[in-house]
Amino acid sequence: MAVNLTELSLQQLEGLKTQFDQEVEFLTSSIGQLKVVQTKYVEAKDSLNVLNKSNEGKELLVPLTSSMYVPGTLNDVEHVLVDVGTGYYVEKNVDDSKAFFKRKIDFLTKQIEKIQPAQQASQAVAAKA
Repeated sequence: MAVNLTELSLQQLEGLKTQFDQEVEFLTSSIGQLKVVQTKYVEAKDSLNVLNKSNEGKELLVPLTSSMYVPGTLNDVEHVLVDVGTGYYVEKNVDDSKAFFKRKIDFLTKQIEKIQPAQQASQAVAAKA
């Protein structure tokens, strides 16, 4: 349904602008959150590169929390536990883990690409209002 903006009152136009501003803020926030998750998957995938025979048996720091690490030894360079969501972990080999992270990264990239045009269009409309 098309609305003739010239027929709207100042109060209705202000309400419409507020609505567009909120939509732009929501879409921008959503894209930001998707990019944060995407970056974490990229980092997880990249961290798998240290799992090779030359690093087997080497000492490393294991994070227990975001600010506390304990010394450990890298014993298994062929398998990792992957967080697949809602507190579930699955043991996978390194190649399967890389493929899993690539699928997640690709999915998030597609979602960002779907949202960006709507965000840009809403932003353009809000700027004109």
